[in-house]
Amino acid sequence: MADKEVDHLLDTQGLCCPEPVMLLHSKIRDMSVGDTLLVEATDPSTERDIPKFCMFLGHELLEHYEEQNIYKYIIRKGTAK
Repeated sequence: MADKEVDHLLDTQGLCCPEPVMLLHSKIRDMSVGDTLLVEATDPSTERDIPKFCMFLGHELLEHYEEQNIYKYIIRKGTAK
């Protein structure tokens, strides 16, 4: 999935907890169900927070990887909440 295009990008590099998840919550609210989002972050706490965010709110974490000290998450917006 990393090589495929996504519908939206959210760059939270340089921000610390809780800002990346707060921005993610705001961004995903404006997306359509089924849209995909690439989140880029430098805060290691996102490795815990973003998967929990997806699970709790019913979004699908399609992929999670690290590339050149940047955590990358590809999320598909779900129908719940």
